[in-house]
Amino acid sequence: MPDLHHERRLRADGYRYVAGIDEVGRGPLAGPVVAAAVILGETALPPGVADSKTLRPLMREALAAELESAAQVGIGSASVEEIDAINILQATFLAMRRAVEALPIRPDYVLVDGNRLPGDLPCPGTPLVRGDALSLSIAAASIVAKVARDRVMVDLAQHHPGYGWERNMGYGTKEHLVGLKSHGITPHHRRSFRPIHNILYQAETSTR
Repeated sequence: MPDLHHERRLRADGYRYVAGIDEVGRGPLAGPVVAAAVILGETALPPGVADSKTLRPLMREALAAELESAAQVGIGSASVEEIDAINILQATFLAMRRAVEALPIRPDYVLVDGNRLPGDLPCPGTPLVRGDALSLSIAAASIVAKVARDRVMVDLAQHHPGYGWERNMGYGTKEHLVGLKSHGITPHHRRSFRPIHNILYQAETSTR
């Protein structure tokens, strides 16, 4: 289970505000990529904080609500247009920077899930591979980001039925791929991703 080992070590070194950062939505064929930054206090932590992938949806929703009250939280996103323009990795870093900028207080240090740090952060940081299983701050960020992005996709599903986004959250499931064949590509699909690019290419070549 994640704990506060990394955060406490950094605080002992003089970094007062340590933020955990995680993202959700790098792999889907549709929708934005969303990141969250969370600064936890030493007390009143909601019980049950863990990697969002290990939690049931109702538990994630409840924990996200508690974290928004008990912690400092910032959320950032990068749009489909930005993903297609600068690639998914750079769009992920952009969402992370926006999440840090959205924090109510400026962090002194960040812990980022993964093996790379975004550029242009306002403070030093460390990437942690599988950080959502190691750091409570990163695990909290994974919960907040997951809940925020799921809400976006559920809302988009109301406007674009037939793809199952309220269930698959934009990932390339069978239901989603069938929807693409039946209903075509929406403005919320990532045109730089291979399945969508291939559909567009086939449509273009068939009209030549």
